[in-house]
Amino acid sequence: MRYSFKDFEFDSDSLVLRQNGQSLAIRHNEAKVLALLLGQTAKVFSKEEILSQVWQDKVVSEQAVFQNISHLRSLFGNGAIKTFPKRGYQWQLAADSVSTETKLTEKNAPTPTATISSSNLANISPSKAQSKTKSYWPYALLASMMLIIIISFNFKNKASTANQTALKKIAYIPISHSQDEQKFSLVDNEFFDFTALNNITTDEFHNNLELTYPELAQTHPLILTAQIRRHKQHSYIDFLVKGPSGDWQGQLSGASNAAVLEKLQKHLQQKVIYNLLNTAQTPELKQANLSIAHQQSPKDLIILGVLIDVYIMTNELEKAMVMADKLAKLSEQQGNWQQLGNALLFQSKVLTRKELYDLSAHKLTTAISYFEQIGDLKRQADAWYAHSWLDHQEDDYPAIKESLLKSASLSLKANDIPRELEALTYLSILAYKHSEADDKYLYLQQAENKMKSYQLPIYHFAKIPFHYAFFAQTTSDKEPHWKQVLEYTRLTPDHWVAQASRKALMRHFIKQNRLTEANALLDNASTDNAQNSYLKALIAQANQDNEQFNHHAQRSFEQARLGGETRLSLDIALLLCSETSAQVNYDFYSQYINDNADSNWRRDNKEKLLALNF
Repeated sequence: MRYSFKDFEFDSDSLVLRQNGQSLAIRHNEAKVLALLLGQTAKVFSKEEILSQVWQDKVVSEQAVFQNISHLRSLFGNGAIKTFPKRGYQWQLAADSVSTETKLTEKNAPTPTATISSSNLANISPSKAQSKTKSYWPYALLASMMLIIIISFNFKNKASTANQTALKKIAYIPISHSQDEQKFSLVDNEFFDFTALNNITTDEFHNNLELTYPELAQTHPLILTAQIRRHKQHSYIDFLVKGPSGDWQGQLSGASNAAVLEKLQKHLQQKVIYNLLNTAQTPELKQANLSIAHQQSPKDLIILGVLIDVYIMTNELEKAMVMADKLAKLSEQQGNWQQLGNALLFQSKVLTRKELYDLSAHKLTTAISYFEQIGDLKRQADAWYAHSWLDHQEDDYPAIKESLLKSASLSLKANDIPRELEALTYLSILAYKHSEADDKYLYLQQAENKMKSYQLPIYHFAKIPFHYAFFAQTTSDKEPHWKQVLEYTRLTPDHWVAQASRKALMRHFIKQNRLTEANALLDNASTDNAQNSYLKALIAQANQDNEQFNHHAQRSFEQARLGGETRLSLDIALLLCSETSAQVNYDFYSQYINDNADSNWRRDNKEKLLALNF
């Protein structure tokens, strides 16, 4: 049986799921659960029935049902499957069904033609039969010619449409060479329609990203920036494509500048890149699309790297490590030391998550050696930045300081201002955590002085009062610093420091029953995103408006899941479980917390979790 719902099609016989005609990765048991629910949409299936029919004689816990239902909801939306407390689950979306046998029969049925019975044929004289045959053949010839013309026309149209679909419109900043003033242009071809943005440099774009991209995106939603450098007779390109729903970045190497530009254009032909740049997707959907893309292009190491990053983001650490090992082996086979270093960085990140700090440090040291061989200062800076967290775990402040100052120094040599400032402000935070009172102000002041010398936009300076708020002891002392952050980010209200400060102020005002000031915080938060929906839910809860609370909280959860903001989605799930008047699927949100909460989030929310008996 084939079922159609929304933009999906599901074949319950072959257990194949498609979206807009493209196959989607789905686990076998998830597909069987989906087939069961679609087979009887009027029925509420208990957990026991699902276990019995899907897993049959295998011994598994009810947790398996929770997980599969959760994954299906992440694909189709929370409203696709309804939970009936203590009863079970029921499919909710309108679905059309067609028997696969019926479709097959219709497809293979012979084309109706005029027939002449044998008895009638016997009554026709030979001369009349010949005459009748002769009279038909000109029409048959004409019909054949018309059919050929139609097929040819349709083929040309389809070919033209395919070419139009393949033609990607990308604006780009003329690609610079890090060692000289040379600029490289890109020429239109059968795959790309390039537009050069000659009035801005790569550094200006990155240093003013929060202001510049929204202005340019109105006419150029996809913007490519890249920089080429030469090291020991090899060329290396570091590129980023900025899109409405995310970034796509990577590094490529080759024997010459022309070779790496050719590799870049070949890589950018991958369809998955534009799916991710143009459409917001849940981490699970990203993972499925990247898995398919990796299977189609197994030698594209950038796609493999992005897939590893998504596995880490979804906390699937075993899969991430397996894929990182694969990236390391492929890189070594290809002699690609850039990607081998990246693979070691991924392995270190996984090991750090697993709290295997000694092994993680070894991976970082090895990664740094490879990056030194190819002169990649930015990735060396990243590795030393990551090392500072391992030093923090060892409670070794001198080592922390050394690691982050190395990161800042390497970033400065690479002329990467955001990386340099990030290292200095992070050093300020870790100095505070280690009770190094002088250093916490010293390095924050250094960062502020550098912002002034680089003549950065005002929103960069918002990090300074944000850190001062972090240092303050009481919420009342923090309040003026948070307000200063919002002043600095009036033109960039969606910057992360603005969102964090607005959320902190909202909680502070509500706790003090200053609801007028709390409502005023939404005046400069008009974007429809997860953070702002969360603030609206908090206001609705304070006003005891259950309907608005349910609406904004559930919308915020969906947006956070779609944007991969796991920590925020956990905050919202906990808020929904804590609100007794909320009309929600309690078991879904509680199970989401059990499945996705890490130790840091659990520690920060320990009291709330204990109150709910989690």
